[in-house]
Amino acid sequence: MTITKDMSILEVVQKYPDTAMVFMYAGMGCLGCAAAHFENIEQGCMAHGIDPDALVDALNEVVEAQENESTEHFESDSMEQVAVAK
Repeated sequence: MTITKDMSILEVVQKYPDTAMVFMYAGMGCLGCAAAHFENIEQGCMAHGIDPDALVDALNEVVEAQENESTEHFESDSMEQVAVAK
């Protein structure tokens, strides 16, 4: 499954728990807040000044790594791009 910016933040984290670290690293640490229940990724990014495309790229890399069972050693240029894109 490919994560898109129109997907719910909560939906993504529930389906792929390892993505929580990407959201938090990007500055969206309030995954339990009310907005996470109804905001999609793009809306959350806009509220926090984050590049939604960079975040979606990083999220999809984590999902791919999770599916390949290699998240323990996950290192990504996309994670750095999310931090820089803020």
